[in-house]
Amino acid sequence: MSPLHFLLAGVDEVGRGPLAGPVVAAAVILDPARPIAGLADSKALSEKRRQALDIEIREKALAWALGRAEVDEIDALNILQASLLAMQRAVAALSVTPYRALVDGNRCPLLACPAEAVIKGDQTVPVIGAASIIAKVARDAEMVALDAVYPGYGFAVHKGYPTKAHLEALDRLGVLPVHRRSFAPVRNLLR
Repeated sequence: MSPLHFLLAGVDEVGRGPLAGPVVAAAVILDPARPIAGLADSKALSEKRRQALDIEIREKALAWALGRAEVDEIDALNILQASLLAMQRAVAALSVTPYRALVDGNRCPLLACPAEAVIKGDQTVPVIGAASIIAKVARDAEMVALDAVYPGYGFAVHKGYPTKAHLEALDRLGVLPVHRRSFAPVRNLLR
């Protein structure tokens, strides 16, 4: 096998469902000479385990990068197109160009390399699981930081997802610049 075949990127995004914050994607190229045990869908791991794996992935991977789409892009494009844009940005930001990308889900962004969508890939393909972990840890940290900027909304707890506490805070405190205005619970408050 040529060295080029080791340049397989896993790509995943997090943050499609929240009412606030960006959608964040990651692209990872693992090093076959430096295996990482326990790679899985980030949602199936404890926060402590995700954070430990995040550090290990960043240290051992041949390359990794993040991409994002901001709230205004989500509102302008729609969440699917914004997710594809974030994934495209993550792959483009890699320090090396992969020969191929495996993308979690049923659609692929337009990339500079061949790409294949893998449904539930974050659960079955370790390199996609690695991307899932990197993206989730990065986005969660950002939502924790937003919690300090906008106290009372509970971003550190619910990470922007439409929980009962978030919906109540939104109703009580109002819509923030970090809220996605195209999402119904936010849009309905702006009428």
